[in-house]
Amino acid sequence: MTSLKTYKISFLVLTVLLVMCFFTNISLGSVYIPLKDVFNSLTGSNTSQESWNYIIINYRLPKAVTAILVGSGLGISGLLMQTLFRNPLAGPFVLGISSGASLGVATIILGSGLFGSVFAAFLMSKWSVVIAASLGSFLVLFAVLITSLKVRDTMAILIIGLMFASITASVVSVLSYFGSAEQLQQYIFWGFGSLGNLSWHELLIFSIIYSFGLIISIGSIKSLNTLLLGENYAKSLGLNIKRSRLAIIIATSLLAGTITAFAGPIAFIGLAIPHLTRQIFNTSNHKILLPAVFLFGSIIMLVCDSISQVPNSDLTLPINAITALIGAPVIIWLLVRKRKMIF
Repeated sequence: MTSLKTYKISFLVLTVLLVMCFFTNISLGSVYIPLKDVFNSLTGSNTSQESWNYIIINYRLPKAVTAILVGSGLGISGLLMQTLFRNPLAGPFVLGISSGASLGVATIILGSGLFGSVFAAFLMSKWSVVIAASLGSFLVLFAVLITSLKVRDTMAILIIGLMFASITASVVSVLSYFGSAEQLQQYIFWGFGSLGNLSWHELLIFSIIYSFGLIISIGSIKSLNTLLLGENYAKSLGLNIKRSRLAIIIATSLLAGTITAFAGPIAFIGLAIPHLTRQIFNTSNHKILLPAVFLFGSIIMLVCDSISQVPNSDLTLPINAITALIGAPVIIWLLVRKRKMIF
């Protein structure tokens, strides 16, 4: 049994790592900015070059904050889904939320030719993509919520979510078949995911919705720990299964749906981070796991983003490719080494 002192030390180490990764991420890019100048810019002091301050405040700082929100949000969403369904392969998008967002974006990008040229130009604006992804996620969420109220078996909700994902994927395939090469390229680029396209105004809206999802997640910690004992035993302890399930699904939808709407579908993080955290902390207590997943997800996302932007180069690799290439081998190694998962 890991002692409380060990947990405190682990959290301290993770917090220090997060701060280091945060400053390093801001420092690296097509133009290298020394850490001293990064610190000076963030504290309001003068930097060695005036342009550096503009780059940091308007581009790199929002991107680093977005990486923290995306990494932590997807990690927590994955943790909620894996606990709810007691399935190690469950991720934040298992309910079809990402597929719903993809359908919304595909509709305005691949189906823009069906509208007039002026209306089509409006549909291709940045906010229209965010709104379309949000609406797509909301429609799937609404369908899943209605189902969750009528279905007693939690695993049935998982299967229904996968079916919704299949339906939306088939519609996207049809739209892709009739789309032009340019439209397909735009849709594919959106599917790569991106952390660097948000302004401070967009990031504020993102943060507000994210905060609601995080608050609900924190409020569900006791329910999550009780669900680990099994639904029947949880009922005997007085837990309202339907209400707890609804809260967990809403929290996951707010986090994962908002992230997909603003940053695109980011793969791997939501599935792998909870496993990585369980293996290192060796606990199933969500009072420990949830803040640990927050820190781990943020750190991994910052590292992946730092690699994807290829320091001292104008080249930027797809963040989705980096998260899978860097993270998947680590998880495979951990699972082979431990040979068990803690639930």
